[in-house]
Amino acid sequence: MISLGVLSFFLFLPPVHQLFTQPPAAPAMGSKSIYSFTMKTIDGKEKSLSDYKGQVLLVVNVASLCGFTPQYEDLEATYLKYKDKGFQILAFPANNFGQQEPGTDKEIKQFCQTKYSVTFDLFSKISVKGDDQHPLYQYLTKDSPFPGDVKWNFQKYLVDRKGNVVAMYPSRIKPTDKEVVEKIEALLNEKP
Repeated sequence: MISLGVLSFFLFLPPVHQLFTQPPAAPAMGSKSIYSFTMKTIDGKEKSLSDYKGQVLLVVNVASLCGFTPQYEDLEATYLKYKDKGFQILAFPANNFGQQEPGTDKEIKQFCQTKYSVTFDLFSKISVKGDDQHPLYQYLTKDSPFPGDVKWNFQKYLVDRKGNVVAMYPSRIKPTDKEVVEKIEALLNEKP
């Protein structure tokens, strides 16, 4: 039986041909970038996203009780395959959709490590939409080349080695899907 949350998610998805995989325009020089933000890790330490300069990033909002939660396996597999080539995953737990991430940071970390053996970077729980939306997600949803609200858990933003957001993938697109893998590999082959 399909839950109402999963059904409502599919009702708001754009047709596949309308998904952006190339930015419509480059950000203006001097404008804010992903490197402008300092985030709190899942362990409560401050981490500047500028520490990731020169790497390809996949930024994803995650949840432990979602129908897409098994994508943690795909995220980990993708991370392990490409981490030595300059690829990082930045996962941001969020409780914005159907209360599917109710846990504390400690509980989330334990779940991710125990159930999915996650080794990529997990950050402290944030809000990815609404009045309390974190500034990072304000940037991704308003100021990046892919404006628009986050539709559900496991929406992904791909960032090149220069900090440009170059693609957005909705929840149903797995990080192991051909279109994502090909884009990651192309970005990894570009000179930093």
